[in-house]
Amino acid sequence: MRLRKVHLSKKIIFIFTIALVVSSCGQDANKESAQNQSEDKKEYLQYVNPLMGTDSDFSLSNGNTYPAIATPWGMNFWTPMTSKMGDGWTYKYDEKTIRGIKQTHQPSPWINDYAAFSLMAVTGDLKYKEDERASHFSHKAETVKPDYYSVYLADYDVVAEVAPTERAAHFRFTFPETDTAYIMLDAFFKGSMVKILPEQRKIIGYCRNNSGGVPENFHNYFVAEFDKDFELTNTWGDDWKLEENITENKGDHVGAIIGFKTKRGEAVHVKVASSFISPEQAQLNLDREIGNNSFKETRNEATQAWEKELGRIEVSTKNIDHLRTFYSCLYRVLLFPRKFYEFDANEQVVHYSPYNGQVLPGYMFTDNGFWDTFRAVFPFFNMMYPELNSNIMEGLANTYKESGWLPEWASPGHRDCMIGSNSAPIIADAHLTGVTGFDKDLLLEAVIKNATTSEGRPVNSVGRAGVDYYNELGYVPYDVGINENAARTLEYAYADFTIAQMAKSLGKDVLANTYYKKSLNYKKLFDSDSKLMRGKNKDGSFQTPFNPLKWGDAFTEGNSLHYTWSVFHDVQGLIDLMGGETEFVGMLDSVFNMPPEYDDSYYGFTIHEIREMQIMNMGNYAHGNQPIQHMIYLYNYAKQSWKTQSKVREVLTKLYTPAPDGYCGDEDNGQTSAWYVFSALGFYPVAPATNQYVIGSPLFDEAKLHLQNGNTFRISANQNGKENPFVQDASLNGKALYNTWLSTETIQNGGELIFGMGSEPNKNWGVSKEAAPYSLSNSIK
Repeated sequence: MRLRKVHLSKKIIFIFTIALVVSSCGQDANKESAQNQSEDKKEYLQYVNPLMGTDSDFSLSNGNTYPAIATPWGMNFWTPMTSKMGDGWTYKYDEKTIRGIKQTHQPSPWINDYAAFSLMAVTGDLKYKEDERASHFSHKAETVKPDYYSVYLADYDVVAEVAPTERAAHFRFTFPETDTAYIMLDAFFKGSMVKILPEQRKIIGYCRNNSGGVPENFHNYFVAEFDKDFELTNTWGDDWKLEENITENKGDHVGAIIGFKTKRGEAVHVKVASSFISPEQAQLNLDREIGNNSFKETRNEATQAWEKELGRIEVSTKNIDHLRTFYSCLYRVLLFPRKFYEFDANEQVVHYSPYNGQVLPGYMFTDNGFWDTFRAVFPFFNMMYPELNSNIMEGLANTYKESGWLPEWASPGHRDCMIGSNSAPIIADAHLTGVTGFDKDLLLEAVIKNATTSEGRPVNSVGRAGVDYYNELGYVPYDVGINENAARTLEYAYADFTIAQMAKSLGKDVLANTYYKKSLNYKKLFDSDSKLMRGKNKDGSFQTPFNPLKWGDAFTEGNSLHYTWSVFHDVQGLIDLMGGETEFVGMLDSVFNMPPEYDDSYYGFTIHEIREMQIMNMGNYAHGNQPIQHMIYLYNYAKQSWKTQSKVREVLTKLYTPAPDGYCGDEDNGQTSAWYVFSALGFYPVAPATNQYVIGSPLFDEAKLHLQNGNTFRISANQNGKENPFVQDASLNGKALYNTWLSTETIQNGGELIFGMGSEPNKNWGVSKEAAPYSLSNSIK
């Protein structure tokens, strides 16, 4: 269900800040009216709804999210399980029972989970098998926030609560009066061990479940400390075989059960931590991150961690739903990639390598698909969190040293998923926007290896599939057995541009010129008859028959209408190929104006991405998937920025809501959320590694960016509102602004950007040649 909108007096202006955590949708939205908020007390978590996007399944994604109870970029998340062990859709909003609260590392239902285990409380007859132990619950008796989760387990009259740290969590189970109270730890399948230590009130063990991307010695070691003596100690072995009074078990799927008597309202606390390094490190993580803290203190530290990060951006609006959507999206941006490192006894940063199985010094991050996140997530980090991104870059260098390759989809190690060479734009953009503290020469070497080497790739998604064809012909052919070849060619060409930009900045001009030329390879796939990109055979002929509505085949989770625009670095070059600005705008318009027709024959059924496009009533514009998300901003390159402004505002207000069905497709590690966060601020990074943001239509009356360098950048939109999406004029630091773009340096220097908004387009603003954002062709000219 959608949260009700609260209408506020126009006489009152409230200032709100980046925030996470709207309570569950069952709670009355009016209770958190903006009118009750004080300007002096800026709390952001109250607006975040971790349930946004959880009303999803295999056939239709409204986000494909789960409620992640975690700290920003935490090594471990926790989430309630409504689904069976191993189901990628671990929490479905419309399901009615919960079978446990699990430690999860899942970045996507399609990638699935690893290193998961769960805790569950029951009373009465001992029920420990996952189907039997499941308890009915209601969203009305569930509180879901990034820093706290609570649910009433109705079948057992138990309230279960959890508060997270980066590598640990604090549970509190409040029981009825009973002689048969139980807490069980399910160590899951694919290899696990549990050991109950009654004298120490502990359960220790490990789990090894994974979906790929791990070395042979992979373990997640856990320790759980209780504050109540055990009166019963059972375990179960494979095939759910109960072993009464047996305190240790090992097998494919084992678990531990402890029991005791409780009084009504008695709370049993469990402090849990884990480590990918060793049992001793798990205990160290627990002692360091929770120690003797009370549940309240643990939660308070998680709260403060979120408020600190969310509070870096303040936004002002009279529309509380926009606040809730903004902060719920920001929460998603701040979850991935996860920290995959720990601090040893000497407080040194160390990590278990998911690439070679060794424990090594330095940072490591994981659970990210760069095909998604190169577009906006990492540019957002460069803008707001450059110190974090410096550590991520060091982690990429460590991945290269430990595996010989850069990751493209890691979870926790290399996974064979998606296409492209998108580690290059992530690295180049970090360097070009001023992120320091990592070995730039080593990472340039790594991206060059990706672009030149075909041998030894650990999985097909790492490096470049078809790189030898690409370097010989300038494209990956359609008829040589390499799927999604046109999409690969377009993404490789853009990656080549980012390599050139990085090489040029490091004084390597010959190398830069080589890759600038290669970045023009996108032209080899352009068909002047259809004015679209097409698959091309090895002999130079275009693939036939050609259907621009056909998803997949030569393209990735999209069709030619979607991928034609993937010339991020040279939109002017694409304009020229199409015959000029009028033709270019006509092609853009046609995507929105045509019916949502499609050809799904490549897949043999209608995949969820197609269905999500079809039902949104925006023609063939498929915002629910990444390849076309930047397309709306391309009108700026052809002197019709008012169309960008109108369509950006439509997507912001139509396709996103702070509700369980709040996304229009997969959220994908923060990317779809980062589009919203950037666009709501008024600009978007169409082409990372060009040091520019392209202007759209700011959603908020005011936004303040508190940057890590100590500067503040303020964005104001005068006369803004639902009926006023169009930019009438703009000024930057007191001087008139006619460009439809901002430099990344402008933001970092701090200052003030003021928009004047109106109900009708100003077709004279931002129409000069100089007003257009960067294109390589203009640079060459």
